[in-house]
Amino acid sequence: MGKKNWIEFDNQEEKFEETAKGDNFKKRSKINISKQKKGKKGKTITLITGLGTEDEIFLKELLKKMKVFCGTGGTLINSNIQLQGDMVSKSIEFLRKEGFHNL
Repeated sequence: MGKKNWIEFDNQEEKFEETAKGDNFKKRSKINISKQKKGKKGKTITLITGLGTEDEIFLKELLKKMKVFCGTGGTLINSNIQLQGDMVSKSIEFLRKEGFHNL
């Protein structure tokens, strides 16, 4: 049912391409999750390495979702994700929900 000046469209093809692209990255390598003391006064960070992709856009989207899920700050440095605090268990839970099973 259309409304005035309203255009309906289907973007299922784009979603399929994005999921196929993401699935290729998820199967490639072993993901390492560790906590380290780093920076001023020995603050703890959680470091996630080995995601198997250099696609910065994919990693930024993943980081944004992960920060919301964990309720903390974080950054992307050299294709590695750094989260503030000890978030090892939460990040494992999040990555499993996203389909990463090679942890």
